[in-house]
Order: sequence, then structure tokens, then C-alpha cells
Amino acid sequence: MSEDFYDVLGVSRDASEDEINRAYRKKAAEYHPDVSDEPDAEEKFKKVKKAKEVLTDDEKRQMYDQLGHERFEQAEKRGGVGGGAGGAGGRRQGNPFGGMGGQGSPFDDIFNQFFGGGQGQGRQRNRPRQGQNLRTQVTLDLEEVYRGVEKQFTITRPEECSECNGRGHPRDADVQTCPECNGQGQTTTVRDTPLGRVQQTQTCPRCEGSGETYTETCSVCGGDGVTREEATLTVDIPAGIRDGQTLRMEGEGAPGENGGPNGDLLIDVAVREHDDFERDGDHLYHRHAISFPRAVFGGTVEVPTVEGTTDLDVPSGTQSGEEFRIRGEGMPHLRGRGHGDLYVQVQVVTPESLNDEQREALEAFAEAGGEDVDVNEGFFEKIKNSF
Repeated sequence: MSEDFYDVLGVSRDASEDEINRAYRKKAAEYHPDVSDEPDAEEKFKKVKKAKEVLTDDEKRQMYDQLGHERFEQAEKRGGVGGGAGGAGGRRQGNPFGGMGGQGSPFDDIFNQFFGGGQGQGRQRNRPRQGQNLRTQVTLDLEEVYRGVEKQFTITRPEECSECNGRGHPRDADVQTCPECNGQGQTTTVRDTPLGRVQQTQTCPRCEGSGETYTETCSVCGGDGVTREEATLTVDIPAGIRDGQTLRMEGEGAPGENGGPNGDLLIDVAVREHDDFERDGDHLYHRHAISFPRAVFGGTVEVPTVEGTTDLDVPSGTQSGEEFRIRGEGMPHLRGRGHGDLYVQVQVVTPESLNDEQREALEAFAEAGGEDVDVNEGFFEKIKNSF
């Protein structure tokens, strides 16, 4: 039994789209084949991606919740899931049971079972259609995001067969009338159903609606017209991009059909966690340890930035946990000017071991704090110098 999509992402059934996206980014970073050593990481990554695609699509999620996991997958295999130009979820496909506004309905599954999604598909089969969009992921360091980077990566994608130019058969192959549909491009079957005898007309599976077959098929693509090839691409990552955002490379997806344009390549961006900084929007947060005397007497400390260091003035009497802002040392604004800020939270460190002079100074400080005594400037200078 397949695993429920909500369980795959580890979210509740009433989770918001933001919660689903956050869960997806966490799981994707854990299971992506480029970063995970688990033997089944690729399969888990595919499940996570599929779960996210369904649960962030309002129409598909509604149908998923109505049908349940198993029936949803069965309907999807029959092409009965999804709206838009290629889906069977709305009235545009001639489905009288389609939901209002293109929303899916449980009757779609029954309608497809009886009528094969409508006869209009067969008549439009030879129209040019855009190829499918493909998806991949690129993982970046915070430093790369700060500067912007040109990233090269390799994907395996469908390509038009170079041997037959996408025809699926040699150029000199003889054409013949399809014996399955007798050149009609459609086949008709009659079957008994609970609603009576139903006649179903669908696109011929052998000639795919053309009414013709060929005496030979291409030896390279096996008649499909496409092969799976490796492609090395380069994408410019803009400075300031955030974890979970998606870049689009137009025309780098799967090839179109019947002269249609290629689909696009969607690149999901993942940003690795950093040892020194946490990111919130374009602001960065850093915890910095300072000594007890520095907190008492104040002074200047050197704190890290993404590309180096900068000075931070710590006032005297600073308490552990206080936060200071350094303007302009955060992340760059995406496709804009300027930077966010760097917020530094200081943590006062208690010394684990003391020499005799340090211990004597602190004991004197403790005694002075507990009695009404005259603590002059020279007294504090002695404590400061002992550390």
C-alpha cells in the first residue's frame, strides 16, 4: 500500500500551503540524491516531490481528499486528475459532471471510465502542444547566495530523437493504413455498465489518432520519437535568492509535440544551513560570545560577516542576551539595491578556570557588591586588567 501524501511530508490534513512548502523544503534537503547518502534517497525524494505537487494544487488536493490515496492514484493513471488544458477535472473537456469553476469532482472518475475523457481529445490530438515542464534542484551555500553565482549542473531529460527527427520511424519507411482503426484514428467499443450499454470512442492506441502506421520503427528511439539524454546547463543565480524559491529556464524542458514549443525547466533552490548565521528574509542573526569583563567595562569586539568581519561597540554594563543591529551587513535585496541588517546577540561567557589574580579580583568584586563600601575607579581597573 502506497504511503499517504500527508504522511510523506509529515503534515496534518488541514495543513496550510505554507506549512506544506516548509515541510517539502525540509524533506527535499534531507533526501535529495545530491546530498543524501541513503540508498533509497532518490525514491524518497520523488515521493516528497509528488506529495508537494498534489497538495499545493487546490484542485488536485480536493480530489485527493475526496477519493483517498489509492483511488486518486488509479484515477491519475487513467488521466482523470488535474485541470487545465490537459486535465479531466473541468467542463472544458466536455464533462457534464465537472465541478464549478474547473474544480474536480468524484464523478470525473466515473465519467472517464465510461467515456474516456471525451471525444474532443481525439480530434485535437494532432494540434501542436507544448512539452512538459521538468523540475530539478540546486543546493547553494549562503556565501554563494550573498554574491550571486553561475551554477552548472547536469540533468537527464527527453530529447527529440536525432536519428529520426522525432518521427519515430525512418524517413524511407512505407506508410500503411492502421489495421486497428482502419484509418479512422479512433476505435469504438461497446460494453455493458450499471447505466446500460455504453458506446465508447477513443483515440486509436496503435496509431495515436493519425490513422497510419509505418512498416519500420526507429531503431534508436523504438518509435517514441524521443530519447533520454544528459544535458549540461548553466544558470545564473541572482544574489539574495531565498531557500524554496524557484527559477525558470524557458525552453529547457521536454520537447513539444506536433511542432509545439519545448516545456520549461524549473529549478528549486535550496540553501544550506550556515554555522554562524541564521537568515530571516534579508536579515541575518548571529550569536557572539563575549567575556565577563567585556560585558562589564564595554569595548569593541570583532564579529563575523558573510564576507569578512566588522567591529561592534559593546557598551559597558551589557547583559547576556542583548541584541545589537549592524546596518547593511545582511543579505542583498533580491534584484534590488541595498542589504538587510545583521543582528548580533551577545552571550556573556563565564570563565571555567581562574588564576590566583583573577580569583582574588572577583572575590573582592563579590564582597564589594554585598557591602556598602567605596568602590573606586582603581578597583574596577584592577579587575579589568586581571583578565
